[in-house]
Amino acid sequence: MNPQTQKALRFLQSWVINTLAVALAVMILSPHIRYQEPKDLVFAALLLGILNAFVRPILMLVALPLLIFTLGLFTLVINALLLYFVGQLLQPSFQVDSFRYAFIGALIVSIISIALNVLTGNARVSVQRRPPPGPPKNPGGDGPVIDV
Repeated sequence: MNPQTQKALRFLQSWVINTLAVALAVMILSPHIRYQEPKDLVFAALLLGILNAFVRPILMLVALPLLIFTLGLFTLVINALLLYFVGQLLQPSFQVDSFRYAFIGALIVSIISIALNVLTGNARVSVQRRPPPGPPKNPGGDGPVIDV
């Protein structure tokens, strides 16, 4: 498959996972995070994905000392800021009541998207094991090697 096609499919899969995660967060926090029509939810997830792709790395770089100090937990605050910002941008059609509910929603979105990415094989982190080392090779001969 073409590398461009693979990138497009990976983006589409990531967007669908993000949309499902946002939808589940909205269902769990329904009175505090809400949308008017399903297309509003899809558009909010798309905007959140775009902000995660372009604005989040800049925020992570600016907040690097806090990220190091909190061992990465400040990432949840950055995710909550982005979710709250999406709610402010799409105010009548997608609403987030307060930063507190944006934080809880970002936590839910993070957990669900990690789980779905692992289940679908779209995870960013992979663990690879090296094969165990074989017997030492004798470059000069065909016989066994005896170390004394």
